[in-house]
Amino acid sequence: MMSRVHHENLVKFIGACKDPLMVIVTEMLPGLSLRKHLTTIRPKQLDPYVAIKFALDIARAMDRLHANGIIHRDLKPDNLLLTENQKSVKLADFGLAREESVTEMMTAETGTYRWMAPELYSTVTLCQGEKKHYNNKVDVYSFGIVLWELLTNRMPFEGMSNLQAAYAAAFKQERPNLPDDISPDLAFIIQSCWVEDPNMRPSFSQIIRLLNEFHFTLQQPSPSMPLEPENEPEAITSNGTITDFSTRNKVKFSFIRHLFFSKRTKS
Repeated sequence: MMSRVHHENLVKFIGACKDPLMVIVTEMLPGLSLRKHLTTIRPKQLDPYVAIKFALDIARAMDRLHANGIIHRDLKPDNLLLTENQKSVKLADFGLAREESVTEMMTAETGTYRWMAPELYSTVTLCQGEKKHYNNKVDVYSFGIVLWELLTNRMPFEGMSNLQAAYAAAFKQERPNLPDDISPDLAFIIQSCWVEDPNMRPSFSQIIRLLNEFHFTLQQPSPSMPLEPENEPEAITSNGTITDFSTRNKVKFSFIRHLFFSKRTKS
């Protein structure tokens, strides 16, 4: 799969061999993983312009995979590598990636618990290796968690073990708490990505469009002039639910709202 899908935000495949050992050779990215980078600067958060830039890099890489019928199934900061100048992100680790097929039943409970979509579980504990049908929207859920991390620089489901986090997401419909000061634009994107019904989640092409529109409103950070936080209208309740939007936001997201409501009506 790596040899036939190329994109500037996918780690470049160079070659592979089986003898004397099974080896895959890729480009070297000395900028560390996104996980290590976030841990290094914690508790400081990424500049919003940088965070959304990274999110766009990830979304573009995922969009290319999905366009080629590939599900990554393990999207998380550990599998996102920074370039040497730490200005771009590339997606790596295709060990769990699979080609998507409408009729194929794939292994359940693949990936890493904190970032796994709830449909990878069932109301009855799945046996290891059991097969279950799901689609590429499992990657969209994982992206929603990663975007939340980019904006908060916190571990999702803090204070829980991996299994507790998985149970909370799958059976109690819990999600990481959204910051009180988050932009309604970004809150809407995140909540759309991790909504319970996979069919209600946007595609990565839609996510890219939404993030691009928001990115254009941000000022690129300058070393000599730190950004002042922009005051946002109060549109989020304490439990992270979107309750209202400005007129500009309503217009901006009308197309994706229409998509979600039309799908809900059909279902």
